[in-house]
Amino acid sequence: MRSTMDLTPLYRASIGFDRIADLVDRALASDIATPTYPPYNIEKMGENAYRISIAVAGFTADDLSVEMKDGAVIVSARKVEEDENRTFLHRGIATRAFERKFALADHVRVTGASHVDGMLHIDLVREVPEALKPRKIEISKSAAQTLEAEEVKKLDA
Repeated sequence: MRSTMDLTPLYRASIGFDRIADLVDRALASDIATPTYPPYNIEKMGENAYRISIAVAGFTADDLSVEMKDGAVIVSARKVEEDENRTFLHRGIATRAFERKFALADHVRVTGASHVDGMLHIDLVREVPEALKPRKIEISKSAAQTLEAEEVKKLDA
């Protein structure tokens, strides 16, 4: 079942949020059959630090791949062929190939990945550029013009 959301108010009151609207649209377009394999957690480790932990039992670090591409972290696994001489009476540990994609916000980057005790941990950090950090703007107490207005005045003279 697909519900629709009207994003017109977002477009009327903001500029440059097309990516967010696309993410919302993609999230709403997801089918009910969204893959649940392999299970994963997303944790907030600090103010600007995050960790994705994926249960990858049966995979070695060489079977796994972590890649950043087009504003997303893509995790994939391919299991090499196993010994055909093995006979399983019950096989409950899935080692099928998979690909998981996690969309990242602007200025979020992967700082590292580790494979420990059947878990793949991907560490991320949000690095806000200096230009986007809050800064105090001094308010002049005189009737001085802005720098831009003074520059235009000099060019006209």
